[in-house]
Amino acid sequence: MRATPSVDLPAEPSAKSSPPRSRSSVRADLTLVLAAAVPLVLFTIRERLVAGTSGFPLDDSWIHLHFARNVAAGLGFVYNPGRPMAGSTAPLWTLLLAAGAFVAGATVVMAKVIGVACAIGAALVTRRAALAWGASPAAGTVGAVALLWTGPIAWGGLSGMEVTLASLLVAGALLALARDQLWWTVALASLAVLARPEAALLLPLLALARPLAIGRIAAFVLVPAAVLAPMVAFAWATVGAPYPATAAAKVEGGLIGWLAGTHEPLEQTLLFRPWAFAREWIAWLWQTHPLLPLALLALPLAWRRGGRALGVTGLALLAHPLGMALLAPYRGPGFQEGRYSIHLLPLAVVVLAVAFDATPARLRRPVLALWLALALWTLVPASERYAWGVENIEAMQVKIGHWVDTNLPPKARLALNDIGAIAFVSRREVIDLMGLVTPEILPYRRQGEDGVIRYVTEVCPEYVIIFPTWFPRLAGRTDLIEPLYRVVLPRVEVSGGPEMVVYRLKGCAV
Repeated sequence: MRATPSVDLPAEPSAKSSPPRSRSSVRADLTLVLAAAVPLVLFTIRERLVAGTSGFPLDDSWIHLHFARNVAAGLGFVYNPGRPMAGSTAPLWTLLLAAGAFVAGATVVMAKVIGVACAIGAALVTRRAALAWGASPAAGTVGAVALLWTGPIAWGGLSGMEVTLASLLVAGALLALARDQLWWTVALASLAVLARPEAALLLPLLALARPLAIGRIAAFVLVPAAVLAPMVAFAWATVGAPYPATAAAKVEGGLIGWLAGTHEPLEQTLLFRPWAFAREWIAWLWQTHPLLPLALLALPLAWRRGGRALGVTGLALLAHPLGMALLAPYRGPGFQEGRYSIHLLPLAVVVLAVAFDATPARLRRPVLALWLALALWTLVPASERYAWGVENIEAMQVKIGHWVDTNLPPKARLALNDIGAIAFVSRREVIDLMGLVTPEILPYRRQGEDGVIRYVTEVCPEYVIIFPTWFPRLAGRTDLIEPLYRVVLPRVEVSGGPEMVVYRLKGCAV
Protein backbone atom coordinates (compact mmCIF):
# COMPACT_ATOMS: atom_id res chain seq x y z
CA MET A 1 0.00 0.00 0.00
CA ARG A 2 1.40 3.37 -0.97
CA ALA A 3 2.30 5.65 1.95
CA THR A 4 0.84 9.12 2.10
CA PRO A 5 3.25 12.09 2.06
CA SER A 6 4.43 13.41 5.43
CA VAL A 7 2.90 16.66 6.65
CA ASP A 8 6.42 17.83 7.48
CA LEU A 9 7.27 18.32 3.80
CA PRO A 10 7.55 21.98 2.75
CA ALA A 11 4.28 23.62 1.85
CA GLU A 12 5.91 25.20 -1.21
CA PRO A 13 8.39 23.83 -3.74
CA SER A 14 12.03 24.34 -2.84
CA ALA A 15 13.82 27.45 -4.01
CA LYS A 16 15.54 25.44 -6.75
CA SER A 17 12.27 24.44 -8.41
CA SER A 18 10.20 27.55 -7.68
CA PRO A 19 8.75 29.26 -10.78
CA PRO A 20 9.49 32.91 -11.51
CA ARG A 21 7.67 35.30 -9.25
CA SER A 22 4.17 36.06 -10.41
CA ARG A 23 2.78 39.52 -10.88
CA SER A 24 0.65 39.03 -7.77
CA SER A 25 3.80 38.35 -5.74
CA VAL A 26 5.43 41.51 -7.07
CA ARG A 27 2.27 43.48 -6.25
CA ALA A 28 2.27 42.05 -2.73
CA ASP A 29 5.90 43.07 -2.23
CA LEU A 30 5.17 46.55 -3.54
CA THR A 31 2.19 46.75 -1.18
CA LEU A 32 4.45 45.99 1.77
CA VAL A 33 7.01 48.59 0.76
CA LEU A 34 4.29 51.23 0.41
CA ALA A 35 2.66 50.14 3.68
CA ALA A 36 5.92 50.84 5.50
CA ALA A 37 5.35 54.53 4.79
CA VAL A 38 2.37 54.64 7.17
CA PRO A 39 4.26 54.08 10.46
CA LEU A 40 7.32 55.89 9.10
CA VAL A 41 5.37 59.07 8.40
CA LEU A 42 3.30 58.86 11.59
CA PHE A 43 6.29 58.27 13.88
CA THR A 44 8.39 60.94 12.16
CA ILE A 45 5.67 63.56 12.44
CA ARG A 46 5.10 62.82 16.13
CA GLU A 47 8.87 62.85 16.71
CA ARG A 48 9.21 66.29 15.15
CA LEU A 49 6.20 67.71 16.99
CA VAL A 50 7.23 66.37 20.40
CA ALA A 51 11.04 66.27 20.32
CA GLY A 52 11.68 68.86 17.63
CA THR A 53 14.41 66.78 16.05
CA SER A 54 15.31 63.31 14.82
CA GLY A 55 16.87 61.09 17.46
CA PHE A 56 16.78 57.80 19.31
CA PRO A 57 14.22 56.78 21.95
CA LEU A 58 16.84 54.97 24.07
CA ASP A 59 20.29 55.87 25.32
CA ASP A 60 21.42 52.32 24.44
CA SER A 61 21.06 53.19 20.74
CA TRP A 62 23.91 55.65 21.16
CA ILE A 63 26.04 52.91 22.72
CA HIS A 64 25.75 50.87 19.52
CA LEU A 65 26.56 53.94 17.43
CA HIS A 66 29.56 54.83 19.60
CA PHE A 67 31.00 51.32 19.23
CA ALA A 68 30.23 51.42 15.49
CA ARG A 69 32.02 54.75 14.99
CA ASN A 70 35.13 53.41 16.70
CA VAL A 71 35.09 50.23 14.63
CA ALA A 72 34.62 52.21 11.40
CA ALA A 73 37.52 54.48 12.40
CA GLY A 74 39.83 51.47 12.70
CA LEU A 75 40.07 51.61 16.50
CA GLY A 76 38.61 48.14 16.96
CA PHE A 77 35.63 46.99 19.01
CA VAL A 78 36.30 49.54 21.77
CA TYR A 79 34.30 52.03 23.77
CA ASN A 80 37.26 53.88 25.23
CA PRO A 81 40.04 53.94 22.62
CA GLY A 82 42.80 51.46 23.37
CA ARG A 83 40.68 49.04 25.37
CA PRO A 84 38.82 46.29 23.47
CA MET A 85 35.53 45.46 25.21
CA ALA A 86 32.72 42.97 24.68
CA GLY A 87 30.12 45.55 25.60
CA SER A 88 27.32 44.72 23.16
CA THR A 89 24.78 41.92 23.51
CA ALA A 90 23.96 42.47 19.83
CA PRO A 91 27.41 42.49 18.19
CA LEU A 92 26.03 41.68 14.73
CA TRP A 93 23.95 44.86 14.81
CA THR A 94 26.90 46.90 16.07
CA LEU A 95 29.06 45.60 13.22
CA LEU A 96 26.30 46.30 10.68
CA LEU A 97 26.16 49.88 11.95
CA ALA A 98 29.95 50.01 11.72
CA ALA A 99 29.71 49.06 8.04
CA GLY A 100 27.12 51.80 7.58
CA ALA A 101 29.32 54.27 9.44
CA PHE A 102 32.29 53.40 7.24
CA VAL A 103 30.23 54.16 4.13
CA ALA A 104 28.02 57.04 5.25
CA GLY A 105 29.26 58.17 8.66
CA ALA A 106 28.04 57.35 12.16
CA THR A 107 24.80 59.30 12.11
CA VAL A 108 21.26 58.95 13.38
CA VAL A 109 19.95 58.91 9.80
CA MET A 110 22.26 56.06 8.81
CA ALA A 111 21.12 53.92 11.75
CA LYS A 112 17.46 54.62 11.01
CA VAL A 113 17.83 53.76 7.32
CA ILE A 114 19.35 50.38 8.18
CA GLY A 115 16.71 49.73 10.83
CA VAL A 116 13.82 50.57 8.51
CA ALA A 117 15.34 48.45 5.73
CA CYS A 118 15.53 45.51 8.11
CA ALA A 119 11.90 46.06 9.15
CA ILE A 120 10.73 46.02 5.54
CA GLY A 121 12.90 42.99 4.87
CA ALA A 122 11.38 41.20 7.85
CA ALA A 123 7.87 41.84 6.47
CA LEU A 124 8.80 40.67 2.97
CA VAL A 125 10.35 37.47 4.28
CA THR A 126 7.53 36.87 6.78
CA ARG A 127 5.00 36.96 3.93
CA ARG A 128 7.01 34.34 2.04
CA ALA A 129 7.35 32.23 5.17
CA ALA A 130 3.59 32.33 5.77
CA LEU A 131 2.94 31.20 2.19
CA ALA A 132 5.56 28.49 2.48
CA TRP A 133 3.76 27.09 5.52
CA GLY A 134 0.45 27.02 3.64
CA ALA A 135 -1.19 30.35 4.44
CA SER A 136 -3.37 31.92 1.77
CA PRO A 137 -1.89 34.83 -0.21
CA ALA A 138 -4.37 37.23 1.39
CA ALA A 139 -3.52 36.13 4.93
CA GLY A 140 0.21 36.22 4.20
CA THR A 141 0.10 39.73 2.81
CA VAL A 142 -2.23 41.14 5.48
CA GLY A 143 -0.17 39.52 8.21
CA ALA A 144 3.03 41.05 6.82
CA VAL A 145 1.43 44.50 6.57
CA ALA A 146 0.13 44.15 10.12
CA LEU A 147 3.68 43.23 11.19
CA LEU A 148 4.97 46.49 9.71
CA TRP A 149 2.16 48.35 11.45
CA THR A 150 2.89 46.98 14.92
CA GLY A 151 4.26 49.63 17.24
CA PRO A 152 7.34 47.63 18.32
CA ILE A 153 8.46 46.96 14.74
CA ALA A 154 7.96 50.61 13.78
CA TRP A 155 9.74 51.67 16.97
CA GLY A 156 12.51 49.17 16.28
CA GLY A 157 13.10 50.39 12.75
CA LEU A 158 13.58 53.97 13.92
CA SER A 159 15.21 53.32 17.29
CA GLY A 160 18.78 52.54 16.26
CA MET A 161 18.38 49.20 18.04
CA GLU A 162 18.93 45.68 16.78
CA VAL A 163 15.39 44.34 16.95
CA THR A 164 14.41 44.61 13.28
CA LEU A 165 17.62 42.85 12.23
CA ALA A 166 16.82 40.03 14.66
CA SER A 167 13.26 39.89 13.29
CA LEU A 168 14.56 39.65 9.73
CA LEU A 169 16.90 36.78 10.62
CA VAL A 170 14.18 34.88 12.51
CA ALA A 171 11.79 35.31 9.57
CA GLY A 172 14.51 34.01 7.27
CA ALA A 173 15.04 30.96 9.47
CA LEU A 174 11.28 30.25 9.39
CA LEU A 175 11.27 30.45 5.59
CA ALA A 176 14.31 28.20 5.29
CA LEU A 177 12.74 25.67 7.66
CA ALA A 178 9.55 25.62 5.61
CA ARG A 179 11.61 24.85 2.51
CA ASP A 180 13.60 22.22 4.42
CA GLN A 181 16.87 24.08 3.83
CA LEU A 182 18.79 22.80 6.83
CA TRP A 183 21.97 24.82 6.59
CA TRP A 184 20.18 28.09 5.87
CA THR A 185 17.84 27.45 8.80
CA VAL A 186 20.59 26.92 11.32
CA ALA A 187 22.84 29.65 9.92
CA LEU A 188 20.14 32.35 10.02
CA ALA A 189 18.96 31.27 13.48
CA SER A 190 22.53 31.37 14.77
CA LEU A 191 23.06 34.85 13.35
CA ALA A 192 19.81 35.90 15.04
CA VAL A 193 21.43 35.05 18.38
CA LEU A 194 24.19 37.55 17.58
CA ALA A 195 21.49 40.15 16.98
CA ARG A 196 19.29 39.32 19.98
CA PRO A 197 20.52 36.64 22.42
CA GLU A 198 16.99 35.59 23.42
CA ALA A 199 16.73 34.07 19.94
CA ALA A 200 18.88 31.21 21.27
CA LEU A 201 15.66 29.62 22.53
CA LEU A 202 14.71 29.00 18.91
CA LEU A 203 17.74 26.82 18.16
CA PRO A 204 16.67 23.66 20.04
CA LEU A 205 13.11 23.98 18.74
CA LEU A 206 14.27 24.39 15.16
CA ALA A 207 16.49 21.34 15.61
CA LEU A 208 13.58 19.26 16.90
CA ALA A 209 11.20 20.57 14.25
CA ARG A 210 12.21 17.76 11.89
CA PRO A 211 13.44 14.21 12.61
CA LEU A 212 16.89 14.21 14.20
CA ALA A 213 19.27 12.55 11.76
CA ILE A 214 23.05 12.64 12.23
CA GLY A 215 23.45 15.43 9.69
CA ARG A 216 20.82 17.57 11.39
CA ILE A 217 22.38 17.13 14.81
CA ALA A 218 25.80 17.98 13.40
CA ALA A 219 24.46 21.13 11.72
CA PHE A 220 22.80 22.38 14.91
CA VAL A 221 25.96 21.77 16.90
CA LEU A 222 28.67 22.92 14.51
CA VAL A 223 27.09 25.98 12.91
CA PRO A 224 26.02 27.75 16.15
CA ALA A 225 29.41 26.91 17.64
CA ALA A 226 31.21 28.42 14.66
CA VAL A 227 28.98 31.52 14.54
CA LEU A 228 29.06 32.22 18.27
CA ALA A 229 32.68 31.22 18.98
CA PRO A 230 34.21 34.61 18.05
CA MET A 231 31.83 36.44 20.40
CA VAL A 232 32.50 34.00 23.23
CA ALA A 233 36.27 34.17 22.72
CA PHE A 234 36.22 37.97 22.60
CA ALA A 235 34.14 38.09 25.78
CA TRP A 236 36.52 35.74 27.57
CA ALA A 237 39.49 37.85 26.50
CA THR A 238 37.99 41.21 27.49
CA VAL A 239 35.50 40.46 30.25
CA GLY A 240 36.65 37.10 31.64
CA ALA A 241 33.26 35.46 30.99
CA PRO A 242 31.65 33.69 28.02
CA TYR A 243 29.13 36.52 27.58
CA PRO A 244 29.43 40.30 27.13
CA ALA A 245 29.83 42.65 30.05
CA THR A 246 26.36 44.00 29.28
CA ALA A 247 24.84 40.64 30.22
CA ALA A 248 26.84 40.41 33.42
CA ALA A 249 25.84 43.96 34.37
CA LYS A 250 22.12 43.65 33.66
CA VAL A 251 21.11 40.09 34.51
CA GLU A 252 19.22 39.99 37.80
CA GLY A 253 19.11 36.24 38.49
CA GLY A 254 18.50 32.94 36.74
CA LEU A 255 21.22 30.67 35.40
CA ILE A 256 23.42 33.44 33.99
CA GLY A 257 23.01 35.43 37.19
CA TRP A 258 24.02 32.40 39.23
CA LEU A 259 27.14 31.95 37.09
CA ALA A 260 27.95 35.63 37.60
CA GLY A 261 27.58 35.33 41.38
CA THR A 262 24.06 36.77 41.73
CA HIS A 263 22.11 34.35 43.91
CA GLU A 264 18.47 34.72 44.80
CA PRO A 265 15.80 32.64 46.59
CA LEU A 266 14.88 29.52 44.63
CA GLU A 267 11.17 30.32 44.72
CA GLN A 268 11.89 33.67 43.05
CA THR A 269 13.75 31.92 40.22
CA LEU A 270 11.41 28.98 39.70
CA LEU A 271 7.99 30.36 40.63
CA PHE A 272 7.44 34.09 41.10
CA ARG A 273 9.46 35.47 38.20
CA PRO A 274 8.26 32.93 35.57
CA TRP A 275 4.66 33.70 36.51
CA ALA A 276 5.29 37.45 36.36
CA PHE A 277 7.08 37.18 32.99
CA ALA A 278 4.30 35.02 31.52
CA ARG A 279 1.66 37.57 32.52
CA GLU A 280 3.75 40.43 31.14
CA TRP A 281 4.30 38.52 27.89
CA ILE A 282 0.56 38.15 27.27
CA ALA A 283 -0.04 41.79 28.24
CA TRP A 284 2.68 42.94 25.83
CA LEU A 285 1.24 40.86 22.99
CA TRP A 286 -2.17 42.41 23.65
CA GLN A 287 -0.75 45.94 23.71
CA THR A 288 1.20 45.28 20.52
CA HIS A 289 -1.90 43.98 18.72
CA PRO A 290 -5.07 42.63 20.35
CA LEU A 291 -5.07 39.60 18.02
CA LEU A 292 -1.52 38.51 18.84
CA PRO A 293 -2.40 36.61 22.06
CA LEU A 294 -4.53 34.39 19.82
CA ALA A 295 -1.29 33.05 18.33
CA LEU A 296 -0.78 31.13 21.58
CA LEU A 297 -4.23 29.57 21.28
CA ALA A 298 -3.80 28.96 17.54
CA LEU A 299 -0.69 26.82 17.98
CA PRO A 300 -2.54 23.47 17.83
CA LEU A 301 -4.35 24.55 14.67
CA ALA A 302 -1.12 25.80 13.08
CA TRP A 303 0.50 22.49 14.05
CA ARG A 304 -2.28 20.57 12.31
CA ARG A 305 -2.24 22.74 9.19
CA GLY A 306 1.48 23.48 8.91
CA GLY A 307 2.79 20.22 10.32
CA ARG A 308 5.10 19.29 13.13
CA ALA A 309 7.88 21.63 11.98
CA LEU A 310 5.75 24.74 12.40
CA GLY A 311 4.08 23.45 15.54
CA VAL A 312 7.32 22.66 17.35
CA THR A 313 8.92 25.95 16.32
CA GLY A 314 5.78 27.79 17.41
CA LEU A 315 6.35 26.51 20.94
CA ALA A 316 8.89 29.33 21.22
CA LEU A 317 5.89 31.62 21.78
CA LEU A 318 5.20 29.70 24.99
CA ALA A 319 8.82 29.12 26.00
CA HIS A 320 10.01 32.71 25.54
CA PRO A 321 8.87 34.27 28.85
CA LEU A 322 9.88 31.16 30.80
CA GLY A 323 13.30 31.07 29.15
CA MET A 324 13.84 34.74 29.94
CA ALA A 325 12.86 34.19 33.57
CA LEU A 326 14.96 31.08 34.12
CA LEU A 327 18.07 31.82 32.09
CA ALA A 328 18.90 35.53 32.12
CA PRO A 329 16.17 37.72 33.59
CA TYR A 330 16.43 41.46 33.21
CA ARG A 331 13.14 43.28 33.49
CA GLY A 332 10.39 41.54 31.54
CA PRO A 333 9.30 40.60 28.01
CA GLY A 334 7.54 43.94 27.58
CA PHE A 335 10.43 46.12 28.76
CA GLN A 336 11.12 49.13 26.52
CA GLU A 337 8.57 48.32 23.80
CA GLY A 338 9.43 44.64 24.11
CA ARG A 339 13.00 45.00 22.83
CA TYR A 340 13.79 41.49 24.12
CA SER A 341 10.69 40.01 22.45
CA ILE A 342 10.20 41.76 19.10
CA HIS A 343 12.19 39.13 17.19
CA LEU A 344 9.35 36.62 17.77
CA LEU A 345 6.68 38.75 16.08
CA PRO A 346 7.31 37.18 12.63
CA LEU A 347 6.70 33.74 14.17
CA ALA A 348 3.44 34.91 15.78
CA VAL A 349 2.29 36.37 12.45
CA VAL A 350 3.09 33.16 10.57
CA VAL A 351 1.16 31.09 13.14
CA LEU A 352 -1.87 33.38 12.85
CA ALA A 353 -1.73 33.48 9.05
CA VAL A 354 -1.57 29.68 8.77
CA ALA A 355 -4.39 29.23 11.30
CA PHE A 356 -6.48 31.88 9.54
CA ASP A 357 -7.72 29.45 6.88
CA ALA A 358 -9.79 27.73 9.54
CA THR A 359 -11.92 30.89 9.74
CA PRO A 360 -15.35 30.44 8.15
CA ALA A 361 -15.31 31.76 4.56
CA ARG A 362 -17.90 34.47 5.24
CA LEU A 363 -15.77 35.90 8.05
CA ARG A 364 -12.40 35.94 6.34
CA ARG A 365 -12.57 39.39 4.82
CA PRO A 366 -13.90 40.99 8.03
CA VAL A 367 -11.16 39.25 10.05
CA LEU A 368 -8.43 40.47 7.70
CA ALA A 369 -9.86 44.00 7.82
CA LEU A 370 -9.96 43.81 11.62
CA TRP A 371 -6.33 42.64 11.67
CA LEU A 372 -5.25 45.76 9.78
CA ALA A 373 -7.58 48.15 11.59
CA LEU A 374 -6.35 47.08 15.01
CA ALA A 375 -2.76 47.43 13.84
CA LEU A 376 -3.42 51.03 12.82
CA TRP A 377 -5.22 51.67 16.10
CA THR A 378 -2.19 50.54 18.15
CA LEU A 379 0.22 52.62 16.05
CA VAL A 380 -1.05 55.93 17.39
CA PRO A 381 -0.15 55.44 21.09
CA ALA A 382 3.05 53.67 20.04
CA SER A 383 4.12 56.73 18.02
CA GLU A 384 3.44 58.91 21.06
CA ARG A 385 5.64 56.74 23.28
CA TYR A 386 8.37 56.77 20.66
CA ALA A 387 8.26 60.53 20.27
CA TRP A 388 8.50 61.15 24.01
CA GLY A 389 11.34 58.64 24.24
CA VAL A 390 13.28 60.66 21.68
CA GLU A 391 12.39 63.87 23.53
CA ASN A 392 13.72 62.45 26.82
CA ILE A 393 17.06 61.35 25.39
CA GLU A 394 17.57 64.52 23.35
CA ALA A 395 16.56 66.84 26.19
CA MET A 396 18.74 65.09 28.77
CA GLN A 397 21.59 62.83 27.61
CA VAL A 398 22.27 64.50 24.25
CA LYS A 399 22.00 67.97 25.80
CA ILE A 400 24.41 67.05 28.58
CA GLY A 401 26.78 65.53 26.02
CA HIS A 402 26.96 68.86 24.21
CA TRP A 403 27.44 70.73 27.51
CA VAL A 404 30.31 68.42 28.43
CA ASP A 405 31.89 68.86 25.02
CA THR A 406 31.75 72.64 25.39
CA ASN A 407 32.62 73.09 29.06
CA LEU A 408 34.83 70.25 30.27
CA PRO A 409 38.49 69.52 29.39
CA PRO A 410 39.00 67.15 26.41
CA LYS A 411 41.00 64.71 28.57
CA ALA A 412 38.49 64.64 31.43
CA ARG A 413 37.21 61.22 32.50
CA LEU A 414 33.51 60.90 33.17
CA ALA A 415 31.87 58.42 35.54
CA LEU A 416 28.37 57.81 34.14
CA ASN A 417 25.31 55.68 34.71
CA ASP A 418 24.12 56.34 31.13
CA ILE A 419 27.07 55.98 28.78
CA GLY A 420 25.46 56.29 25.35
CA ALA A 421 24.72 59.79 24.06
CA ILE A 422 27.01 61.60 26.51
CA ALA A 423 30.04 59.58 25.40
CA PHE A 424 29.11 59.74 21.70
CA VAL A 425 28.58 63.50 21.63
CA SER A 426 31.41 64.52 23.96
CA ARG A 427 33.97 61.86 22.86
CA ARG A 428 35.28 61.76 26.44
CA GLU A 429 36.70 58.68 28.17
CA VAL A 430 34.01 57.12 30.33
CA ILE A 431 33.81 54.96 33.43
CA ASP A 432 30.55 53.03 33.41
CA LEU A 433 29.05 52.91 36.88
CA MET A 434 26.63 50.20 35.71
CA GLY A 435 29.41 47.96 34.36
CA LEU A 436 28.37 47.65 30.70
CA VAL A 437 31.83 48.67 29.49
CA THR A 438 33.62 48.79 32.85
CA PRO A 439 33.23 45.21 34.13
CA GLU A 440 35.69 45.71 36.98
CA ILE A 441 33.05 47.70 38.85
CA LEU A 442 30.68 44.73 39.06
CA PRO A 443 32.14 43.30 42.31
CA TYR A 444 31.76 46.75 43.87
CA ARG A 445 28.17 47.04 42.65
CA ARG A 446 27.26 43.80 44.41
CA GLN A 447 28.15 45.57 47.66
CA GLY A 448 25.50 48.20 47.04
CA GLU A 449 25.90 51.95 46.70
CA ASP A 450 28.70 52.04 49.26
CA GLY A 451 30.69 49.81 46.93
CA VAL A 452 30.06 52.17 44.00
CA ILE A 453 31.19 55.16 46.10
CA ARG A 454 34.32 53.28 47.07
CA TYR A 455 35.07 52.49 43.43
CA VAL A 456 34.61 56.13 42.42
CA THR A 457 37.03 57.29 45.09
CA GLU A 458 39.57 54.66 44.02
CA VAL A 459 39.58 55.39 40.29
CA CYS A 460 39.03 59.12 40.87
CA PRO A 461 37.34 60.37 37.68
CA GLU A 462 37.30 64.12 37.29
CA TYR A 463 33.51 64.28 36.83
CA VAL A 464 30.48 62.20 37.79
CA ILE A 465 27.21 62.38 35.84
CA ILE A 466 24.33 60.48 37.39
CA PHE A 467 20.65 60.29 38.18
CA PRO A 468 20.59 61.35 41.86
CA THR A 469 17.66 58.98 42.38
CA TRP A 470 19.90 56.04 41.38
CA PHE A 471 22.72 57.00 43.75
CA PRO A 472 21.17 59.15 46.50
CA ARG A 473 24.03 58.60 48.96
CA LEU A 474 26.66 59.54 46.41
CA ALA A 475 24.63 62.59 45.34
CA GLY A 476 24.40 63.62 48.99
CA ARG A 477 28.17 63.46 49.57
CA THR A 478 28.85 67.20 49.43
CA ASP A 479 32.29 66.51 50.87
CA LEU A 480 33.10 64.41 47.79
CA ILE A 481 31.26 66.01 44.86
CA GLU A 482 29.81 69.39 43.89
CA PRO A 483 27.12 69.99 41.24
CA LEU A 484 28.00 71.94 38.10
CA TYR A 485 25.06 71.44 35.76
CA ARG A 486 21.70 69.73 35.84
CA VAL A 487 18.83 68.84 33.51
CA VAL A 488 15.28 68.20 34.72
CA LEU A 489 12.63 66.59 32.52
CA PRO A 490 9.00 67.72 32.89
CA ARG A 491 7.78 64.33 31.59
CA VAL A 492 9.62 61.04 32.01
CA GLU A 493 8.94 58.36 29.39
CA VAL A 494 12.17 56.35 29.08
CA SER A 495 14.68 58.25 31.19
CA GLY A 496 15.97 56.52 34.30
CA GLY A 497 14.98 59.53 36.39
CA PRO A 498 13.56 63.05 36.15
CA GLU A 499 16.91 64.71 36.85
CA MET A 500 20.52 64.17 35.76
CA VAL A 501 23.37 66.15 37.33
CA VAL A 502 26.99 66.78 36.35
CA TYR A 503 29.22 66.80 39.43
CA ARG A 504 32.87 67.63 39.87
CA LEU A 505 34.74 65.17 42.04
CA LYS A 506 36.59 67.30 44.55
CA GLY A 507 40.34 66.94 44.47
CA CYS A 508 40.33 65.29 41.05
CA ALA A 509 39.37 68.05 38.61
CA VAL A 510 41.85 68.75 35.81
